[in-house]
Amino acid sequence: MTFYKETSFEETSIGEFPKDWKTVMLGDIALVKGGKRLPKGEKLVDFDTGFPYIRVVDFKNGTVDVSSLKYLRPETREKIRNYTISSNDVYISIAGTIGLAGLIPLELNGANLTENAAKLCDLKEAKKELLAYLLNSDVLKRQIIGLTGKGTQPKFALFRIESLKLPLPSLKEQERIAEVLGVVDSAIGLVDEVIAKTERLKKGLMQELLTKGIGHTEYKDTPIGKIPKTWDIVRLGDISEVVSGFGFPLDFQGRKTGKYPFIKVGDMNSFEKYVTSANNFVEQEDIKALKAKTFPPNTIIFPKIGMAIYLNKFRIVKAWSTFDNNVAGVTLKKGEPEFLYYYFLGKVDLKRLSNRTTAPSIRKSTLESLQLPFPPLSEQQRIADILSTIDKKIQLEKNEKTRLGRAKRGLMDLLLTGKVRVKVD
Repeated sequence: MTFYKETSFEETSIGEFPKDWKTVMLGDIALVKGGKRLPKGEKLVDFDTGFPYIRVVDFKNGTVDVSSLKYLRPETREKIRNYTISSNDVYISIAGTIGLAGLIPLELNGANLTENAAKLCDLKEAKKELLAYLLNSDVLKRQIIGLTGKGTQPKFALFRIESLKLPLPSLKEQERIAEVLGVVDSAIGLVDEVIAKTERLKKGLMQELLTKGIGHTEYKDTPIGKIPKTWDIVRLGDISEVVSGFGFPLDFQGRKTGKYPFIKVGDMNSFEKYVTSANNFVEQEDIKALKAKTFPPNTIIFPKIGMAIYLNKFRIVKAWSTFDNNVAGVTLKKGEPEFLYYYFLGKVDLKRLSNRTTAPSIRKSTLESLQLPFPPLSEQQRIADILSTIDKKIQLEKNEKTRLGRAKRGLMDLLLTGKVRVKVD
């Protein structure tokens, strides 16, 4: 495949594109049809009835993620049987997260489509693969943002989808562009498979190592289940200090830079395992004036108030830090912090520890009384090392996926605007 740099452009209402490309309205090359909501009183089911129902949450990476797919009961499907999407169509989300576009896998041909998405069908002069890429490009994203309603629950109206303008090369060039971008997508898909496989391996290893340890043949029954005979059972409060974050004044925002990261629950989303920074910081004088506390590296933190409890987020702080009172922490007096982190990750359900109210919270006394296994320190470290090695492998693959994603965005910018062309024989 040969590439060359284009030099002859024409200015259009949506940007500069090669002179031999056309600018068309989406409604002129595709029929836009909406999906259908469930009839009143009907519910989706988790088991396979043969009638999949595709929701916006299932849209992922330009295709459909089947890992949490829901299904229609036959009697429900009969009521909305005409609102299906085929593998020849392109989907686009029109409510919730607006503008997600992609293709339907062959195995989901004929599935029903949510009312929060539309399908682009009966395509003329456009290849479905290229159309999906165009809808995810900056050229179309800017238009979608500009045309989306501004209500509390914005929706992208079907007639506005029809008014989208897009640059269109010849069918042959469309095929070539889609081939190039498809190669990158295939590489990203392979990385996704490696990540998923490695995460399954990690889950299995955690189950094995955190209950059976390494090389044991004799076990004993305990209040928390069967564990190796040489392991102890301890209360979390006996091996650690359970701490709560500080109730900072509501108007205290922190600083953009400073000595101590000021960690809030939202900051934990930016990190997989180790929290190394935060959106806000505090200085020593802030700590002194507010009579707050700082906590040492290797403190394990997690949400203790609010719905974030249900997400079971556990992180390890890697620098002296402070955090607000929505966060709890565990600072070990003895033992390996990484072992405790993995035990929390694999065996502790924060939801079970919380009170069952509309504003769930976890008491310090509940955490302190939590019973957990306590292997010899050397075995804790070996278990932590094994699981850390798996985590490093997962992170390397995620870094590679990020790199490929950047490469794809760069290629999309060049190929979908015609700055770089694919030679067509």
